[in-house]
Amino acid sequence: MSEDYNRLRVLWPDHLGLARGKYVPAKLAANGVRHCTGTWALGYDRQMTPETTGSHWHDGLPDFEATYELDAIRPGWEPGTRVVVADLKDHAGPITVSPRGALRKAIADWGALGYRPYVGMEFEAYLFAPDGQGGWRPLDTPGAYVYGTGPAVDPLGVIDAIWQACDAAEIPLESVNSEYDSPQFEFTLRYADALTAADEGFLFKVLAREVAHRFGLLLTFMGKPLSDRGGSGLHFNMSLRDRDETNVINDPASEDGISLLARQMVAGMLAHHQALAGICAPTVNAYKRLRPASLSGYWANWGHDHRGATVRIPPERGAPARLEHRLSDGAAVVHSAMAAVLQAARLGHVNQLVLGPAEGGNGLDSIDATIGVPPTLGAALDVLEADAELVAALGADLVSQHLSVKRTEWDRYLSATTDWELREYLPFL
Repeated sequence: MSEDYNRLRVLWPDHLGLARGKYVPAKLAANGVRHCTGTWALGYDRQMTPETTGSHWHDGLPDFEATYELDAIRPGWEPGTRVVVADLKDHAGPITVSPRGALRKAIADWGALGYRPYVGMEFEAYLFAPDGQGGWRPLDTPGAYVYGTGPAVDPLGVIDAIWQACDAAEIPLESVNSEYDSPQFEFTLRYADALTAADEGFLFKVLAREVAHRFGLLLTFMGKPLSDRGGSGLHFNMSLRDRDETNVINDPASEDGISLLARQMVAGMLAHHQALAGICAPTVNAYKRLRPASLSGYWANWGHDHRGATVRIPPERGAPARLEHRLSDGAAVVHSAMAAVLQAARLGHVNQLVLGPAEGGNGLDSIDATIGVPPTLGAALDVLEADAELVAALGADLVSQHLSVKRTEWDRYLSATTDWELREYLPFL
């Protein structure tokens, strides 16, 4: 048994963004763990969609393995516990519906072209407190304001505790502040190679929610939890390095300091914009955030340091040069969404797509862009399925599994009577 931990928490990202896994004794850490393939058929309601790809529905729902290298075990945030993010395999090889596997494929596809992707992430989230009636209400932070820090925006010290837990778990927070609305916060994670960045983003969400739970609070990364306040996004800040470790987003010889490769990447992300929504905005709720004039990544557009554009090119050049993709929200599966965006960018380069003009409107009361995301989750899933090039790049099995479970979710929503309908119609009809 290790001297500094007595148990290992094995985690892996599923198709809903949930952290599945098991605790095992440290002395058995080398054994790995097993799980049921029926997990891939589950929705948030714990009901299974029959015959979902990856579930082995007709094979008796057998096991698959979560495997890892011992040197990948990292510090955790619970006493006496370390953590590891696992890969998934069965007797036939890697699990083809695994989000982490899809990201490994995207990294390998870029690697075949001689490039290695690096990603930094920005998460936004709201804090909720119990409402006394079995539900949740926004945490009361009357002194809060945008870009706030300290007790005025974090009166209970929850964000401080998240910072301390990240420090113990060696998850590299780069900055934290309150966002435009209250009680919303932004968490920026330091960039790393794409797989490390996705693993750390995945672990960060688990850690942050668990720290909040210890305070009796709920931290939600849901895209639009409050109809009267702004949405919460997940932004990917991407760069590429060549074999000489040079950031190839940058080109000092170009007029704007951005390389032709980078422009092709942006063109690819915009060419697949509507299909990307089916992966990057994977809930019914996400399309309440994705609206015109919401600075949310609704439009298929780009701009230099422009928050009204889905692909923003920040002003830094040289080694810090990067492309910021702003479509996703925090409900997205980090590994799948990152893989999809990287693959769309790669397809832009492979197909040598030409980037159109930058957005000329302000994104609020004026806009040049004419193409937005599909209006609903159901429509976005249809567009994703029809984008054969992106489906093949991301992985046909992963997309098939995603479509099955998410269409069940969409059908469940369409058949449900909502509180809004009762408030709007019940008194009169």
